[in-house]
Amino acid sequence: MRASGLVEATEVSALLDLEGEIERLKKDLHAVVLAHYYQDSEIQDVADVIGDSLQLAQQAAKTSAEVIVFAGVHFMAETAKILNPSKQVLLPDLQAGCSLAEGCPPDLFRHFKQKYPDHIVISYINCSAEIKAMSDIICTSSNAEKIINQIPKEQPILFAPDQNLGRYLIKKTGRNLALWPGTCVVHETFSEKKLIQLMLYHPHAKVLAHPECEESVLQHADYIGSTSGILNYVKHSAGTEFIIATEPGIIHQMEKACRDKTFIPAPPDGDCACNQCPHMRLNTLEKLYLCMKHRAPEITLSEELRLLALRPIQRMLEMS
Repeated sequence: MRASGLVEATEVSALLDLEGEIERLKKDLHAVVLAHYYQDSEIQDVADVIGDSLQLAQQAAKTSAEVIVFAGVHFMAETAKILNPSKQVLLPDLQAGCSLAEGCPPDLFRHFKQKYPDHIVISYINCSAEIKAMSDIICTSSNAEKIINQIPKEQPILFAPDQNLGRYLIKKTGRNLALWPGTCVVHETFSEKKLIQLMLYHPHAKVLAHPECEESVLQHADYIGSTSGILNYVKHSAGTEFIIATEPGIIHQMEKACRDKTFIPAPPDGDCACNQCPHMRLNTLEKLYLCMKHRAPEITLSEELRLLALRPIQRMLEMS
């Protein structure tokens, strides 16, 4: 269910101290700003919490703030609302969606699920509330392997909506998962040919990749993990040069944590900025300020849908 109360991204005076105004509004609203690693660096720098989907879901579940401002994409803000029905949840830009969530329509998924009546449904958190409501357990790239390993081996599993992550989990867990055929518009664009050329130019660089990438890219990786996993790897690695095969927004936190190390974004296929998530980058500092100023757009859900979607998220948090 989409949010309500769209605010036009009107002109904001260049003289306005946006960072200062956002800090003031945090206090006035008793608000917390949650930001994903894929947001622009200036948004990350004003956020109270920065993390991947699991970290942000955990923070949303325990925050005492009255207003949650989610600098991310729609399914993330929706998850925060599912966990916090009495709190106001704001999203800077309503059009900040997700190719995985949008590529798994509820009606089609319902028919797909009916083909596997004996399967438990584990859905990647990158999906709509309606898909969550049809799932038994939600997972993230941080905890998917751990969750699957807790399911009895005789229990068949349907995994949605990311087939690349699903294939990676099949390899890691040895389980035969039924997969919904979805992909991430960013992670499927990394070019194996250009990656190999980059590796030849930087022979000592370690390749770090997100499991949403295609298998042709993952086979060259020295480490495969979630955004938080990749960040932790570079913090503790003795290496000094890294090729990053995920959305390059994470590099801002890497550079802040490891100023003596070099980070190189993996190239997409074609001459474009396709390794940047077009949905994540719709959010801007100006839109963040405006949504707090006007307390809109606001995420709303029916209580029936919220409760149905809450159950599999709670199972994820318990199993994590």
